[in-house]
Amino acid sequence: MESNEQHKNHLDQGKQYLTFVLAGEEYAIDILKVQEIRGFESTTQIPNTPEYLLGVINLRGSVVPIVDMRVRFSLSVEDSANPVIILVKHAASGSERIVGIVVDAVSDVYSISSEDVSKTPDLATNVVKQFVTGLATIEEKMIIMLDIDSLIGQGVLEDGQVISEAEEA
Repeated sequence: MESNEQHKNHLDQGKQYLTFVLAGEEYAIDILKVQEIRGFESTTQIPNTPEYLLGVINLRGSVVPIVDMRVRFSLSVEDSANPVIILVKHAASGSERIVGIVVDAVSDVYSISSEDVSKTPDLATNVVKQFVTGLATIEEKMIIMLDIDSLIGQGVLEDGQVISEAEEA
């Protein structure tokens, strides 16, 4: 059995990830990318944007695009009882931009070492491989590790601006 000191050292070796639930699956993003977690609020829709871009919100004077992760991942769109917006920091072109992602619920924070992450299965499509960095098993559950910068950068933001479907095609 591991002592508390050994357990603490093991946790210190890992990087911290915030996990969230989406359609019954648990996903993880680097906690250093998370700025804030908020309850869901209505958005202002922007015409001619991708379907997964719900719109924008005003966050302390800044316009923040909001992405529906269920639509982004082509999951069934069902009403979540209490959806949550995770505001994440996206660094691109030398500047930082805040983007909100709508998820079903925030789950937990875990320290996950690189040794605990297995590669994305070969059966995954190239699109999935761009966003999924690997799979980790924590407390007997599988967690899908996401590269939030790739997810937000491709198809949501381009040079710091929200892109339209016409530009995306």
